[in-house]
Amino acid sequence: MKIKNIILILVVVGIVGTIFYFESQRPDQISIDDADIEIQSKEEKTEKYEPAKELVGTQGFINSEPFKIADYIGKKVILIDFWTYSCINCQRTTPYLNAWWDKYEDDGLLIVGVHTPEFEFEKKYENVLEATEKFGIEYPVVQDNNYSTWRAYSNRYWPRKYLIDIDGFIVYDHIGEGAYEETEQKIRELLMERKIVLGESGGIDKDTADPKGVEDVSVRPDSPEVYFGAFRNELLANGVQKQTGHQNLKGPTDPKLNNLYLDGSWYVQKEYAENQNAGAKVIFKFKARKVNLVAESDEPVNIKVFIDGKETKEVTVKSSQLYELVDLPEKGEHVLELIIEDPSARLYTFTFG
Repeated sequence: MKIKNIILILVVVGIVGTIFYFESQRPDQISIDDADIEIQSKEEKTEKYEPAKELVGTQGFINSEPFKIADYIGKKVILIDFWTYSCINCQRTTPYLNAWWDKYEDDGLLIVGVHTPEFEFEKKYENVLEATEKFGIEYPVVQDNNYSTWRAYSNRYWPRKYLIDIDGFIVYDHIGEGAYEETEQKIRELLMERKIVLGESGGIDKDTADPKGVEDVSVRPDSPEVYFGAFRNELLANGVQKQTGHQNLKGPTDPKLNNLYLDGSWYVQKEYAENQNAGAKVIFKFKARKVNLVAESDEPVNIKVFIDGKETKEVTVKSSQLYELVDLPEKGEHVLELIIEDPSARLYTFTFG
């Protein structure tokens, strides 16, 4: 009887020890349960999804040597992000992309920023390089100056994200800002599928990435994006729309909401309007909390910013980029007036937040 008890005790101790050993070998991270991942055959995916499109007509690579999407199919989960660096919506998305790159690169995620320019100055390699450094982007960025890859994906929006799975199918896409939790959850699922398909051990951390420098966009502006150039200057209220060339204009005494007014001598081109005299003005009545200006100049140009007749700041424009003009505590209706102290500032757009 005593011998049986001893044997029973030894068996129990052995079982407990075995359980403890295998538990100690598990990864520290919490992993997505394999049971939650639906593994579909390539034949099934062919019926449901479009195959990934290749990078086409690329002009430059940043943070990487030249590569093709095909080089990573069967190896990586790929996130394609169409962006352009002066776009405020793209800038607000970048912290999330940076955080996902930091968190999931070692798990097999490849992010490819396809930079398709909205404006001519965004085609310059040095400008895009400067922007990637400014925004802390470390994942590969590809220049798509001729819109070749943009058209291959039938895209029409900045920003837009596509997720390509381990088998090379586009299984998810999202237009614009937002849906960050949904997108990250899909990334985790696809990375877990990758591990299963490749026979890799371990799991994917369930904790959400921690993006830095996220801007609060819960309050939406009631003013649209405003274009200065003749190609899209439908909101120009005191000049000739859709026409390039010189215009001498006088500003209003009572500006209307969401109407663009110019004062002084202006040279209007397809993408921008350029002031020809010192002291030229821009007047715009907006309803928002933030106002940004995309602008550039060959030499530094000082612009005084007035809100409801009160000077609030001075901005020096030179580099081709987005400049913050207004950042108010809360959304409201206000009259913005810019006095441009020097000639030759090229103004492209107002954007609001």
